[in-house]
Formats: sequence, structure tokens, C-alpha cells
Amino acid sequence: QLQLVESGGAVVQPGGSLRLSCAASGSTFDTRAVAWFRQAPGKEREGVSCVSARGGVTNYADSLKGRITVSRDNSKNTAYLQLNSLKPEDTGVYYCAADYTPCLVGRPIVDYDYTYWGQGAQVTVSS
Repeated sequence: QLQLVESGGAVVQPGGSLRLSCAASGSTFDTRAVAWFRQAPGKEREGVSCVSARGGVTNYADSLKGRITVSRDNSKNTAYLQLNSLKPEDTGVYYCAADYTPCLVGRPIVDYDYTYWGQGAQVTVSS
């Protein structure tokens, strides 16, 4: 079993930055890839990034590439999503998820590949 808890959501102004954290409890965190998803109001959830179990591979959705960075610290059982140059359309609930799923460059990040999910963190970008 793995439990995930996101934190770091906030209200920020356009152009601002945020770092979301995904803290895991359980002994298998360092053997599982972690993905980040977001769900904007009235839209379907979309995969935005993933990082492989050891952190050596990262993958980004084209819609956010260049503005986000995913990382993890397995010694702290925590993954991170750095969001920069935020825009109002980045508003939504951001979720982390984990599973034995390959995180490969260019491979679509889809929610049905992940079993364990956090409760979500609200990010609101507004002036």
C-alpha cells in the first residue's frame, strides 16, 4: 500500500511560481514512478509530467514543457513539481499518482496507468 499527500497549492499571480510536493508513506515509493496530473474546471484530467522510480527519466506534456520541472527525493519519500511562469489557464487541481508504470520520454501520461493517488492540491492563478 502507498498513500500520497500533496501540498503546496496556493493562489498566485500570473507569472508566479509554485512548488508542489507529494509525500508518500509506504515502503515501495522508491520502486514506483510518480506522475502529476491536473484537472482544470470543467475539463478532463490530463497528465502533465512523470519521473521514473530512481529519478533518472522525466517526461513532460507538450502543453507545459519548459515551464515545469519534476523531481523526487527518495530519501524523503517525496516528489516535487515546480511550476513557473504560471498562467490563469494553469488553474486547477493538481494530483500526484504512483505505480509500477514506465515513465519514458514521449510516452503518454494517462491516469489509468496509476493505482495510487493523492487527494489533490488546488492551484489558482489570478491577479
